[in-house]
Amino acid sequence: MDNVSFTKEVGQRIKASRKGLSISRRILSERSGVSQRYLAQLEAGEGNISINLLAKVSDALGQSPDWFLRAPFEDKSEQRLLRLYRSSAPHKRDEILRLLEAGSESPRKSKRICLIGLRGAGKSTLGARLAAKIGYEFLELNSVIEEQSGMAVAELIALYGQEGYRQIERNALERVVNEREDVVLAVGGGVVSDAETFAKLLSHFHSVWLKATPEEHMNRVREQGDVRPMAGNPSAMDELKSILRARELDYARADHVVDTSGRNEDDSLNDLFEYLTSLNLT
Repeated sequence: MDNVSFTKEVGQRIKASRKGLSISRRILSERSGVSQRYLAQLEAGEGNISINLLAKVSDALGQSPDWFLRAPFEDKSEQRLLRLYRSSAPHKRDEILRLLEAGSESPRKSKRICLIGLRGAGKSTLGARLAAKIGYEFLELNSVIEEQSGMAVAELIALYGQEGYRQIERNALERVVNEREDVVLAVGGGVVSDAETFAKLLSHFHSVWLKATPEEHMNRVREQGDVRPMAGNPSAMDELKSILRARELDYARADHVVDTSGRNEDDSLNDLFEYLTSLNLT
């Protein structure tokens, strides 16, 4: 497909999604922050859309950007299914995934292990030690993203915004799933912010939430020499507690929880090892 045909195809998909939601171009403009004139050009296949703008339009339509870039275009039932899934409560998403995966013959999670949790949870430290102990490869998703893009995470966020960055993060996760099996992966704490990415993670990795108190999260980050969380921000601890409360329900969807509060690395590592032993992954 040449560039002109591809642009028209994307425009047709956006128009179909808008009409499927029974909303006008004006409403879509208000929701996305993209002008009606530009949306008209885009739907006509005449707009040269950037990743950032596509992310805004996609979000306003309740879809992920890659939905409009896939070929061939999925039918309306699949489109509706994804929209309903993205708006469902976490426990409903888990139920949907179980139903869809029922009877699957392929071991989707293979020997992939993923550590999730807030910054300072010990994902990098424990992940590296666990991988060495069981003979697996250790990866940090941020490193995969930077290698894939040739840019630092902070630069990517500054350039594409949070929405664009989440798409890049999802692509990096898919790359790990496609290319790795015996791997321990540590991911950023905000990976739960994107429902589709987190669902991919939960369905393809044996996931473990490394849990700790807000105070321990903050202290560990500072012990690592990073003073940014507290620098010039007297309400940093309150903000950290708020983030943890907002993400707890998602983190709790992990297959297993290791509470590292008030415990040394060796004890937490042993807990991780025992869990993997119970799954015959060691």
